[in-house]
Amino acid sequence: MEQKVLARAKRRDRLARWVITLGGMAVIFCVVFILLLIARVTLPLFKQPSAELFARLDIPAGSREEEVLALGVDDYLETAYLIDRSGGISFFDAQTGKLTSRQEIAGGEGRPGNLLGVESSGHRHALLREDGSLGLWRVVFQPRFDEQGVRRIEPGLESLAEFPAPEGDRPLRSLARIDDEGGRLRVDLLPGGRLVVRQEAVESDIFGNVRQESFTAELGDFQGPVTALALDGGGRTLYAGTADGKLRVWDLEEPGEPRLREEIQAVAGGQAVTALALVFGDISLAVGDAGGGLTTWFPVRDGDEGGKRLRQIHVLDRHAGAVTAIVPSGRDKSLLSLDAGGVFSLDHMTSERHLLTFEGRAPLVLGALSGRGDGVITLDREGNGLLWRIDNPHPEVSLGTLFGKVWYEGYDEPVHAWQSSAANDDFEPKLSLVPLVFGTLKGTFYAMIFAVPLALFGAIYASQFCRAEVRGVVKPVVEIMAAVPSVVIGFLAALWLAPLVERSLGALFLSIIMVPAALMAALLLWQGLRRHQPLRRVERGFEWLAAAPVLVLAVAAAWALGPTLEKLLFAGDLKLWLFQQVGVRYDPRNCIIIAFALGFAVIPIIFTISEDALSNVPSSLKAASLAVGASRWQTVWRVILPSASPGIFAGVMIGFGRAVGETMIVLMATGNTAIMDLSMFNGMRPLSANIAVEIPEAPLGGTLYRVLFFSAVLLFLMTFVVNTVAEVVRQRLRKKYGRF
Repeated sequence: MEQKVLARAKRRDRLARWVITLGGMAVIFCVVFILLLIARVTLPLFKQPSAELFARLDIPAGSREEEVLALGVDDYLETAYLIDRSGGISFFDAQTGKLTSRQEIAGGEGRPGNLLGVESSGHRHALLREDGSLGLWRVVFQPRFDEQGVRRIEPGLESLAEFPAPEGDRPLRSLARIDDEGGRLRVDLLPGGRLVVRQEAVESDIFGNVRQESFTAELGDFQGPVTALALDGGGRTLYAGTADGKLRVWDLEEPGEPRLREEIQAVAGGQAVTALALVFGDISLAVGDAGGGLTTWFPVRDGDEGGKRLRQIHVLDRHAGAVTAIVPSGRDKSLLSLDAGGVFSLDHMTSERHLLTFEGRAPLVLGALSGRGDGVITLDREGNGLLWRIDNPHPEVSLGTLFGKVWYEGYDEPVHAWQSSAANDDFEPKLSLVPLVFGTLKGTFYAMIFAVPLALFGAIYASQFCRAEVRGVVKPVVEIMAAVPSVVIGFLAALWLAPLVERSLGALFLSIIMVPAALMAALLLWQGLRRHQPLRRVERGFEWLAAAPVLVLAVAAAWALGPTLEKLLFAGDLKLWLFQQVGVRYDPRNCIIIAFALGFAVIPIIFTISEDALSNVPSSLKAASLAVGASRWQTVWRVILPSASPGIFAGVMIGFGRAVGETMIVLMATGNTAIMDLSMFNGMRPLSANIAVEIPEAPLGGTLYRVLFFSAVLLFLMTFVVNTVAEVVRQRLRKKYGRF
C-alpha cells in the first residue's frame, strides 16, 4: 500500500513538473510574441525608401523638338502634364504614358504666346511670355463619375491672374503672387541684374469702399549678378542669390516700400548661389550652390535684442555638380534637387536623410513631386518623360531625430522635443523620445523616494518589532491598498490632492522639517520617561501608540504655522517667490503629486514582499544574535536585513517596474508636458501616458502610430533590463548571504 502511495505521489510530482514547465514556457512565448508583434509594427520606421519606374510618357516627335519648361503629375499618379515653350500644355495618362489631350494657354489678349520661362509652385505656374506679360495659371484635376460609377480625372487649366507687359526692358525672369483680398505682386529680374517689384494693394474701409493702389520699386544695386530668386507663398519676403555667393532678403510687407532685411554670405569661397526654394511652410530657405552644396536656412533669434537673422541650420548631402534646381515637397520638409550632371536627389531637411537618387539613361533636366510626395516625374535631355512611384512613408524619422537633438523651425537651438500635432497644416511633427524616457524615469524616481523608505521601514517594524495581533491587522490593510484602482488614485490626486498641495505648499515643506524634528525631540524625551516601568511596556510592540500623536501634532503644527511663515519669508506667495527669485515655475500637477499618488500605489508591493522576506529569516539567527548580547535593532541591522536582502531588493525592483509602467495615475496627476527639467515643481510626460494620450488620434500606419509602438518597445526593454539586473543582483545577494 505504501509503495502505491509513493508511486502515485511521484506520478503527480512529474505531472506537476511538466505542467509548471509548460506554463512557464507558454508565458515566455507569449511575452516574446508580444514583443515581436510590437516590433513588427515598428520596423517600417527604419525601412529604406525605394523608387519604382512605372511609366514612360509617349511624347510626340513634334513636341520633342520644342523645349519643355515645366511638368507635373496629379496626387494619384494618374495624369501627367508638360508645359512647352510654345505655350501649350499636354496631358498624359500616367499609367500608359499615352497623350490624352492638349490645350493652348491663352495669352494676355486671349492669344497664345511663346514662353520665355515658367516658375512653378506645385500645380501653380507663372508663365512669362516673350512680350513680357505674365500669366498665373493653375492646373486642376476634376474627378468625374460616369453612369457605371467609374471615376475619371478631367484635367484642365484655371487662370488666376494676368499681369500686363511692363514698360521698358523685357524681364528675364518673373515671379508672381496673389492674395485672397485681390492684392497682386510681381517681381521681375531685368537685364543688368536689376530687380523691380510691382505691387497692387487692395484696401477697404468700414463703409465697404474699396481702394486699389499700385506701387513700383526698384531694388538696390548688386555687386554680383542675380543668379537665383525665391518668393514666399504670401508674397511677403523676397530672396535673391548672387554669383558671389551672397544672399539678400527683402521685406515686402509694406506695399511700395521694400526693406532690405539682411545680406549674408551664404556660400563660402565666393561660389555662386545657383538655386533657391522655400521649404514647405515658407519658413526655411533651401540654398543650392555651384559647388554642389545644398543647405537650408531659417530665421533664428540674434542675441538678447529679440531680432531674428537667417542662419544655416541643416546641411544635406552634397551633389557631384552645381545644383541647378530645387523642388520642395508640398507635403513635408523633403526636397528634390537637380545637379548639373542630370541627377536628382531626394533629401529630408530636418532629419538630414538622403532618401533617394533618380537617374535616367540620359541626364535629367526637369522634375516635379506629386502632391502627396509618393511620386516623381522627370524629363531627360532626349525628351523622355519618366514617372517614378516612391515608397517613402517616414522620411522625417531616424535614430538622430528620435534620440538626438534636432534644430526645428522656430527654435533658437537644437532641442529634444515631443509635439505630435498642431493647428496649422504645415506643422512639422517633433517626435523625440528622449523627453518621454526622461519623464518616465523622473516620475519613477520621485515616487520611489517617497515609497521605498515608508515601505521598508514599515516592513521592518511589522515583522520585527510589532506584536503579532497588530501585524495581523496592518499587513492585510496594506495589501488591500494594492487593490485600489489606479484611476481612483489618479482622480483623487488630480482633483483633491493637487489643489490641496498648491494651497498649502509652505506648510508641506515645513512639515518635512518639523516631522523629523518632532520625532527626534520625542525620542530624547522618551529616554527620560522610559525609566518608569509602566511606560517601558510601550516598547514591546506598541511604539506606534507613542509615535502616532507626535506625527499628528507635528503635521498639524506645520499646517498651522505654514501660512504665517510664508507671509514672513516669501511675501505670502511661495510660488511667486520661486518664479521670481529662483526662476522655477510651479505647475499644479507636478512631481510632488506624483510622489504621493504613485508612491501610494507602489508601497503595498514593496511592503508585502519585503515583510515576507524579513519574516522568513530563520528565527534561530535572531535568537543567536540576541543570545550573545545584541540589541533588537543591532540584530535587525546586522543579521535580519542582510539575510533578507535578496527578497527586499526583489520587492524594490518589482515596485520600480510597477512605477515605470503605470499609466492612469501619471496621466491624470501630471500636466503631461514633455519637458526635460529635474525640478519637482514641474510635470512630465512618461512613455506609458504618452501612448495612452496619443494612440487614439494616431492615423493607422502613420509615423506617429509607429513611433508610439516603438516607444512601447522601449518601455518593454526598460522593464526587461531592470528585471534582468534585479535578478542578477538578487542571485549574488543570495550567494553572498547564503551562509546564514
